[in-house]
Amino acid sequence: MKGLVRGDDARRSVEHGAKAVVVSNHGGRQLDTAPSTCDALPGVVEAVADSCEIYIDGGIRRGSDVLKAIALGARAVLVGRPILWGLAVAGEGGAHNVLEILRRELDEAMLLCGLHELKRRQ
Repeated sequence: MKGLVRGDDARRSVEHGAKAVVVSNHGGRQLDTAPSTCDALPGVVEAVADSCEIYIDGGIRRGSDVLKAIALGARAVLVGRPILWGLAVAGEGGAHNVLEILRRELDEAMLLCGLHELKRRQ
């Protein structure tokens, strides 16, 4: 189920059979005061605990954003706009380069935090 920003909606989705939820405010384009995905993530994690996979979509621009999302309980992140930017600039190679940059930034953020592997918040 994609497009959740509230824990009660995530819990209801799981009760109706969702195996995964995607915390997403759809880029915040519909409502300029929509909560950020990073602010919404902890409530969703608390509501569904380990009953389903939790992903986050939106606001991932740097490797440190990936690290924060995982630390807050996301299983993985979805990356949209940066990939499109890479495609627009340099086609397939540009998209690949964006992913490489994110990976290097994530590695650096982990190093600066003293981490050698990613673990979700328990």
